[in-house]
Amino acid sequence: MDRVILFNKPFGVLSQFTDKGTEGSRRPTLSGFIDQPKFYPAGRLDKDSEGLLVLTDNGALQARIAHPKYKRPKTYWVQVEGAPDAVALNTLRKGVELKDGKTAPAGVTQIEAPAQLWPRDPPVRFRKSVPDAWLEITIREGRNRQVRRMTAHVGLPTLRLIRAQIDGWALNDLRPGAWRWASETGG
Repeated sequence: MDRVILFNKPFGVLSQFTDKGTEGSRRPTLSGFIDQPKFYPAGRLDKDSEGLLVLTDNGALQARIAHPKYKRPKTYWVQVEGAPDAVALNTLRKGVELKDGKTAPAGVTQIEAPAQLWPRDPPVRFRKSVPDAWLEITIREGRNRQVRRMTAHVGLPTLRLIRAQIDGWALNDLRPGAWRWASETGG
């Protein structure tokens, strides 16, 4: 039976179990939170992103979760700088032309700050003179820093990025740094 772990990756933690950085500059990794042998992340979140990371002990399942050819939906809560307008939202929905090609259409909705949101350490910078907003963005790709590049392209730089769901697996009430077992099928 394949085993699946759902982990809420805190800001600043690498999506790997070891840091190959120079001695004395080690950054926090998954090993500081998960003590289960032979588990590997299915996909990545950069160190500046937070939220759901799925880990499994089965390589085939890991590939089915992470590989873009399977087009599993990934949903993010994105705090952006600026006030989104219909043009920006529709551009994101239709796909954005990035340096590595046009993105696939995305599901995009402006939302209130998520109710289960936790404080970030360090806090997101706040400027009284510049509004911010929250978007829920669902993509079926997984390019490097894709959501951040998409929002920047439409003039809405990302301030905070939290992955809330991968396919049927969701963060729900999982707190940062905590993990729980999940079923293979998701949910």
